[in-house]
Amino acid sequence: MALCPGLCGAAELDRAIVYLKEADGTRIETATLAGPAESYLVVLNDAVFSDHFLSMWPFRCIESAEKTWCHVPYPYDVQGGISEDLTDLEYDFLFVWNGKANYGIDMWNGVFSRLEAGGAGLVGRMQEMNMNLLAVPPTAGELRPIREVDLAEADPDSHWLPRMVIR
Repeated sequence: MALCPGLCGAAELDRAIVYLKEADGTRIETATLAGPAESYLVVLNDAVFSDHFLSMWPFRCIESAEKTWCHVPYPYDVQGGISEDLTDLEYDFLFVWNGKANYGIDMWNGVFSRLEAGGAGLVGRMQEMNMNLLAVPPTAGELRPIREVDLAEADPDSHWLPRMVIR
């Protein structure tokens, strides 16, 4: 698959792989993207995710010895396409992390990956956010309620999976 600048505005995606990267560079194949760019399909990699029932909600999670990262499906409508604007793709890969010793889930520990063209694909810079802001549906006509003011640049050295790469 040709990625940004080729992916952005491309008519057809062959197949792209979404990786979360550990600080040491180890990649975890998290998902694949396929289909037409205007209505692509995200398929999570079942081999790395396990099912968890946290705080009375089902989550698909990736685990390490110390952290659990859970995928948070965006619950509201989006435009659903890939173009020069990568926001819909960013909303497809929302996560919330938790310490292994913690019970339940703390939506305050939200992760948003700000995507941009990099090398032969897209690279996501980790942003921290309070995922609780998604508890209330956006107002009519508002497709993207996460604003710049809701995001804070994360210190990559303080997180297990500080980068996302799509190739």
